[in-house]
Order: sequence, then structure tokens, then C-alpha cells
Amino acid sequence: MKKYIIYTLLILPLIIVSCSKDEDDTPEPVNEEEVITTMTVTLTPKEGSGTITLQTKDLDGDGPNAPEVSVSGSLQNGVFYSGSVVFLNETETPAENITEEVEEEADEHQFFVTPGGGIAGDIGVEYLNNDSNGNTLGTQFELNTLATGNGTLTFTLRHEPKKPNTGLSDAGGETDIETTFNITVE
Repeated sequence: MKKYIIYTLLILPLIIVSCSKDEDDTPEPVNEEEVITTMTVTLTPKEGSGTITLQTKDLDGDGPNAPEVSVSGSLQNGVFYSGSVVFLNETETPAENITEEVEEEADEHQFFVTPGGGIAGDIGVEYLNNDSNGNTLGTQFELNTLATGNGTLTFTLRHEPKKPNTGLSDAGGETDIETTFNITVE
């Protein structure tokens, strides 16, 4: 009888420990991609006037309607432009400013400006803001036009890119929004 009590006392702690809840089973929260219906890029010349606004608006998301894309005017050759971007979710009322969330989660985002076409080598881009680790965020930037011509500017917001990176081609991550605008530099 004493042996049974001893065996029970030896086995009981093993049973209790093996049945305890494992704290490590809690799943990590998922950081979902943002819903962005509207992207507005503002290019303000450092000297002079003539702010240029580039906007894409896609209120039905992946629905059947194409995004509305607009460019307010031509860029001027030899001009430095201060650039900024605003992201909105206009499926909500009032519209939610997603830019604040992107900047708060700077280590999980990166904004890219990519010149293409006939102006690919004739537009310089310098990113002005960084995340807490010193890696590029890019929602504030400077753009410099170096020659006249026609081409494109593609603006891309990546979610959870690899940082640091050498550009969009090796950034990885998921694209939150990407739009290509036809541009003229006069």
C-alpha cells in the first residue's frame, strides 16, 4: 500500500506538468496589409511655383472599374522638387489617412519612386526619411529633373520589405499600392 502512495506521489507531478497550458501556443498577431484606395503624390518645386499633383483613386479596389489616374501638369527641367505622399482608405467615412499608420510602422514599410521610359536616367531621387533602424522609409523625398523628355514615374509602397535593400528589385515584401504615371519634363 505504501508503494502505491509513493508511486502516486511520484507520478502526480508529472501528470500536472504535462497537462499545464503551454504559453508559447499563442499565435503572433498578424500585421495585415493596409487598404489604400487613393494615393496622392505632391511635388513642390524648391524655388518658384507650379506644384504638381499625381493621384490614383480606385474606390472599388479589385472590382471591375479601372483606377482614376491624373497628373496636374508637366515637370520643369533642372528643378528640385520636394515630394510627399498621402495614402487614404476612402471606403470608410470619413476617409482614413493611412499615411500615419505607414509612418508609425516605418520598419514594416518602404516607399519607392522609380523613373522609367525616356526619363529613366534623367530623374534623380533622394529619400529623406527613415525608420527607427536608419533604413529608408521614403514617404518624404526629393526629385531632381536633369533633362527634358517623356517617360514614367512609378510609385510603390511595399509592406514588410527586406531592409536594407538596394531598391525595389530586391526589396521583397508585398505591394500595398503601385501606380505608374505618364510624365513629361519640359
